[in-house]
Amino acid sequence: MSGQSDTRRALETMLDLDFVQLSDDGRLRTNNEDYLGYFQPATPDEGRSHGWFFVLADGVGGHDQGEVASRAAVENVLAAFPAGPAEEPLAAMLVRLVRSANQHVYEIARRARPGGSNMATTLVACALRYNRAVVAHAGDSRCYLVREGRATQLTRDHTVAQDRERLKLRSSRETSNAAKRNVLIRSLGIDLFLNVDTSEHQVLPGDVLLLCCDGLHHSVSEADIAAVAGNGTDLNSAARQLVALANQRDGSDNISVQLIRVRSVERVGIYRGRPYKLR
Repeated sequence: MSGQSDTRRALETMLDLDFVQLSDDGRLRTNNEDYLGYFQPATPDEGRSHGWFFVLADGVGGHDQGEVASRAAVENVLAAFPAGPAEEPLAAMLVRLVRSANQHVYEIARRARPGGSNMATTLVACALRYNRAVVAHAGDSRCYLVREGRATQLTRDHTVAQDRERLKLRSSRETSNAAKRNVLIRSLGIDLFLNVDTSEHQVLPGDVLLLCCDGLHHSVSEADIAAVAGNGTDLNSAARQLVALANQRDGSDNISVQLIRVRSVERVGIYRGRPYKLR
């Protein structure tokens, strides 16, 4: 299997995580346009003031330098995350960071080709603090929550096919078989302004969050994700199983995945926008 894996044990604070990330070229591609990374707090105080951060980007295939776009976007948000104001609301922070990364990719594209460039990337990000997870995304890279044997998609694909399904212009089965299911209506780098979707979720011990590109979710179902990632398997083994399954069923695209298992959480309440510990 090509690609690199990276496994870490998160800092043992009140919010305790295990996580792994893996990216594979796929069976047909000779280059990898995906890029992914994470921020791990160095101290308990930093864990409470900023939290943990995971991000995955998929350079848009067929466009100019997709691998440049994905790497630029991920590196931009990773550098900015710990530099943000302490205890800034995660949803506001992620919108700000993703929009800044969009502008960064847009400007790189214009410098590379003054007459205009199609450099673009999808991006999905997840930040965790205390007992909350906030997900932000643009494009068709996804985030799932695996809980009690079931995988739930937390993001909505920004594609022509999904938009038509949402407007009830086609069924979900027609969407999955649509020839243009990969055509994006939103991504980083195409326009100077970007609309970023966010959602916030309570996390519980035992939950697994999965971030992935379309190379995985186009061939691996929610049932497969739940069966592999939700059964207590070692995360490194689970990531390799998911990538192998995607390669077995398709493998025509790069395949990237991040798995984050919640071991314990810090229970807090919010009063006037400030967290306080629950007894």
